[in-house]
Amino acid sequence: MPPMQASSVSDTAPVNVPNAPADASGNASTAAYCEREELANTLSHGIGVLAALIGTVAMLHDSIGHLSALQTLGVGLYGLSMVLLFACSTAYHWATSPTLKRKFKLFDHCAIYLLIAGTYTPFVLITLEGAGVDWVLAAIWLFALGGIGFKLLFLHRFKAFSLLLYLAMGWLCVAVLDKMIAGLSDTGFTLLLTGGLFYSLGVVFYAVKRIPFNHAIWHLFVLGGAISHFLCIYLTVIPKG
Repeated sequence: MPPMQASSVSDTAPVNVPNAPADASGNASTAAYCEREELANTLSHGIGVLAALIGTVAMLHDSIGHLSALQTLGVGLYGLSMVLLFACSTAYHWATSPTLKRKFKLFDHCAIYLLIAGTYTPFVLITLEGAGVDWVLAAIWLFALGGIGFKLLFLHRFKAFSLLLYLAMGWLCVAVLDKMIAGLSDTGFTLLLTGGLFYSLGVVFYAVKRIPFNHAIWHLFVLGGAISHFLCIYLTVIPKG
């Protein structure tokens, strides 16, 4: 639970310092969420950190001895990207210092690129092994590194571009859709598609600030997407036994 303001402050008051420094575009570099929304933001992705840690251990347990070293590394990289995303998000919403908040917000946005690329990795290395689509893995990691470089260079400017890049990366798999359908079971493909829809539909709540608790709702959609993709990978991509 993030530290609360003094009791004389309304629980709907912004938790961020009102005169937080502006970014290069002239806008405050961190959003002002009410205390209850910031608590929901912190708890939702704090739960995500714990779930991601448990899920990563479970995936590695089933991978070691059943997959090649490279494939196991890919599974571990995916798990690490999940933990990192939820940890950065939780730290961002937990922090009360404007300086820390700006730094963790940047880490949070960079971690999104890593999670997208990390999620692709087990699919390409395991499900699509030998299908001649290694270019997908190279492309998605190049996009991720390029996106991180762009974010570090321009900080929180050009938000629409970053959002479009996230979505474009997420749906790059459409380019090899036939191979994904052939390589996954019906359950696996349904979980994969469900995860993509969770992430994509959640963007509406992320973008429309006038919706009450919009960011907390966005967090729930992120959890839904992450859980769906984890179940797809754990249950249908990583071999059992």
